[in-house]
Amino acid sequence: MEFNTADVERFLLFDHVRKACEAQFAKNPLDSDNLLKWAGSLIELAQFQTIPDANVMLNDAISKLEDVLTWNPRKHQALCCLGNAYTTQAFLHPDADVAKGHFDKAAEYLQRAENEDPGNEIYRKALDDALRGPEMLMQLKQDEMMQQALAGGGGGGNANGGKTNKKRKKNNDFTYDVCGWMILACGIVAWVSMAKSLAPPPPPAR
Repeated sequence: MEFNTADVERFLLFDHVRKACEAQFAKNPLDSDNLLKWAGSLIELAQFQTIPDANVMLNDAISKLEDVLTWNPRKHQALCCLGNAYTTQAFLHPDADVAKGHFDKAAEYLQRAENEDPGNEIYRKALDDALRGPEMLMQLKQDEMMQQALAGGGGGGNANGGKTNKKRKKNNDFTYDVCGWMILACGIVAWVSMAKSLAPPPPPAR
């Protein structure tokens, strides 16, 4: 994948957040807001990885978000992030049945998030796309097959291998384009939580 200057800056930003959260975790492993920020940064950083590495990061984020929900099952920011993580995993999985299971989990968590914060447009959009996920994934695969058919034929050996690598790169890029808004949505949720946690404490009551 190719990244522009804004992508690089965003990567550096969320990598800094990840490292800061890791340091904070060593001091206070029971800080649920810190875990939420950490998970959000991992979901953002997953966008810059290969698909196997992205799945490792997403699994790590899911584990942290599940810990947050163990302490606070109604924390809607964590529910939304968890739903988006599963939706993203679904788009990255080659098996349609496994992907469907991820979409179902995503819809469950996103519905819970919306129930806890009714009227939240980010949650509603994320839920709608999780529900339409299997259809979107099928269209994605059809588009990939069409790209391969159009690029097929002619040349062999190393030349053909080069074309195959380029097609894989395009397919991976397209997959991340589809998932991009979901990762961004989760990033927004994480940053809202971060802003609240970093806000100065209220003045003492007199």
